[in-house]
Amino acid sequence: MCHNRISLLTGLIFLFLVTGNIHAARYVTVATIGNVPSIESGQPPEKMVEQVIAFWKNELNQVLPDKPDLILLPEFCDLSGAGEEYLNARGDKVLDYFASVAREHGCYLVFGTKRKSKEGIWRNSCILIDRNGKIAGIYDKNFPTIGEMEEGTKASDEAPVFKCDFGTVGIAICFDLNFDELRLKYAALKPDIILFSSMYHGGFVQSLWAYSCRSFFVGSVYRSTPSEILNPLGERIASNTNYFDYAVAKINLDYEIVHLDYNWEKLRQLKNKYGEGVNIHDPGKLGVVLVTSLDEKISVQEMIDEFGLERVDDYFQRARKFRLNDGNLR
Repeated sequence: MCHNRISLLTGLIFLFLVTGNIHAARYVTVATIGNVPSIESGQPPEKMVEQVIAFWKNELNQVLPDKPDLILLPEFCDLSGAGEEYLNARGDKVLDYFASVAREHGCYLVFGTKRKSKEGIWRNSCILIDRNGKIAGIYDKNFPTIGEMEEGTKASDEAPVFKCDFGTVGIAICFDLNFDELRLKYAALKPDIILFSSMYHGGFVQSLWAYSCRSFFVGSVYRSTPSEILNPLGERIASNTNYFDYAVAKINLDYEIVHLDYNWEKLRQLKNKYGEGVNIHDPGKLGVVLVTSLDEKISVQEMIDEFGLERVDDYFQRARKFRLNDGNLR
């Protein structure tokens, strides 16, 4: 064990010395599954728990061959809306199964569930399990529906951003998507990825969240609507279909969003120097581009610093300040 740790540390030091930045070209494979168990009622709750686990074993086997770093599952994916008798029988059995998958395959796994906190409060939550099968974080829904709250589910006011070994993630659940209070918290924190576990899709609001938070957005939604992966410009890069209920994408977290104003010539110079080592993607209409380092030896941060590129948020802040100069605001 000690030898393995020394070898890993030596490898990381070597990588840093060679590249100068271990965060350049940060590739992460993410998977989302848009399905939930359909179990006949009237069965013994213990049997229902067995069927839920069997269902997810089959579903997860569809994405595990792609060796995902992160798997997202829908809200209440463990059938936790089935009632108290089922919840008592379920206990931690489904959680333990998901933990075993994460541990065996070395991935993060996030799933939606109804749980009772240590304080005895019912929560609609997403549980983040790390690569070792341990709970790395729990997000509690900030905005349950009125119906949920009438049935005893309590709202949270916390929006933690969780640190994973590949970057940071924020989480939202279903009805949360409608509330700017939560979105603006994440817009200030700018997690690398926002995970959306839900019973409904939310339409274009998903793209609004992705762009305003400058984050990749991964949605896992019940089977009737798409479960999609969006880039930080709000564009769809992967989706499940009517034939396959899952989607997998390899994304690069070494990116920045840059406004075109005052950056045209600098972007040309950047592309001329780094060629295929940098991707400058224009979505059209927005006046911004997504700049991504494809070079393992240099990060997008270093590229931006080298050419003096102005990030979109820095440009907007400069415009706000300029507006307040003498004579500009009347």
